[in-house]
Amino acid sequence: MEPVLQVENLHVEFHTPQGIVRAVNDVSFHVAPGEVLAIVGESGSGKSVTQLAIMGLLATPPGRITRGRALFQQQDLLQMPERRLQDIRGRHMAMVFQDPMTALNPFLTIGDQLAEVPRRHFGATHRESYSLAVSMLESVGIHPAADRIHNYPHQLSGGMRQRVMVGMALMGRPELLIADEPTTALDASVQSQVLELIQRLATSHGTAVILITHNLGLVAQHCHRVAVMYAGRIVEMSSVHKLFTSPQHPYTLGLLNSIPRIDQASSRLQAIEGQPPDLTKLPCGCAFGPRCGYQVTRCGEVVPTLSPRWEGHHVACWVEVDRTRSPDESTPSGSPKEGRP
Repeated sequence: MEPVLQVENLHVEFHTPQGIVRAVNDVSFHVAPGEVLAIVGESGSGKSVTQLAIMGLLATPPGRITRGRALFQQQDLLQMPERRLQDIRGRHMAMVFQDPMTALNPFLTIGDQLAEVPRRHFGATHRESYSLAVSMLESVGIHPAADRIHNYPHQLSGGMRQRVMVGMALMGRPELLIADEPTTALDASVQSQVLELIQRLATSHGTAVILITHNLGLVAQHCHRVAVMYAGRIVEMSSVHKLFTSPQHPYTLGLLNSIPRIDQASSRLQAIEGQPPDLTKLPCGCAFGPRCGYQVTRCGEVVPTLSPRWEGHHVACWVEVDRTRSPDESTPSGSPKEGRP
């Protein structure tokens, strides 16, 4: 199907006293109607900055989009005037923010905040907008909706506030929904409920969803494809099944090995050694190289590009990773085994 959103070669940088931070570096991806695309990676890898740039919510200054396109329904969001973006945000694309307590207005009832969407984008009357708000609260599982609509955000639990945020994002029946860590600080049962809600409503309305998360368990359960980011770049992209069964980038393998699994005997988890790089002083070659146990000479000389390893599976790595072997036994892609530098 034709993608709802097509991001091409996006570059975002921040000017700081310490230097230029290259937060997003040549990022490309797409998401189709009804698809849930997960974007995972460590804090500071560029996940949220990418989505804020797409939504036109990047703080400028100090942030600046230096290159790239974000085609939404064949229109470049990065070149749109702010007034046009305001018409699109909330109606055709929406975002669920990480912390609902700071995203919701504490001085307005949740009914006022929900009703604002149909009034702003559909010209609904006061009575019509509140009727739609009550229906949406019922859809996201808040009961009794007719009473709760008069509550202020502080009168709701964390899970209920997050459901309100999801409902507000879906009030306009958007074609694109971006959920930035929507389950942070929620207990496990509520996490699953919120993600199931997003998945169900997205499927019923054909909404394309971008889910930013650290929780690989939720990715495995609720998403179709996944992009792994590291130091501002996408280093691996594939279907969820292929990523979990045949990870091809050492960073992805490290993420998978660092989480406990109930189908394996208990053992010490494998942490990824070292720290993420300073984005003002990125190393030559692969940014993950200094932390990688599979590194070969070429890794420190040339930045690997995101290339197809096989159909539907793209990797930015010079080495073919075999998770059944030790790092020293893996070989560079398309060349004889080299010695480690």
